[in-house]
Amino acid sequence: MLTATATPSDEPGLPVVAQRFVSSPRGARLARHLAVRRLEEWGYPAASDVSCSVALVVGELAANAVQHGRVPGRDFGLRLTLDLAAGLVRVEVADAASAKRPPTAPPSSYPEGESGRGLLLLVDVLAARWGSEPRRPMGKTVWAEVSLEAATRP
Repeated sequence: MLTATATPSDEPGLPVVAQRFVSSPRGARLARHLAVRRLEEWGYPAASDVSCSVALVVGELAANAVQHGRVPGRDFGLRLTLDLAAGLVRVEVADAASAKRPPTAPPSSYPEGESGRGLLLLVDVLAARWGSEPRRPMGKTVWAEVSLEAATRP
């Protein structure tokens, strides 16, 4: 479900991890590994539904940042916030490409195409809500919120 705007979780006391990665496939893989390690520290083992869902969302958003949001000489950023009161993990991936926005509809090659379905299908199924917003001075942040209660839906 695409949501146009969101309120970042900047409340004091919420567990947060933020790190920048080289905009490469290796950087995307490292971002996913960091997310799994941090969730384990927060009490969600690597094999749990929450950890697996967050890992898939981070992997997809980071891969998109590398493939579609890469600007030479610029890294991408990952930010994870655990909000127990809201019952969710917020995933934010920021890149430097302002002009390239996430799609709001499946690509014309859907469903036979080899790419272009991850964000709209994978993230949409795993996240309670997701969207994107511009970043200043340049770029965008694509975010998704994964529920701690129902990390996967039937």
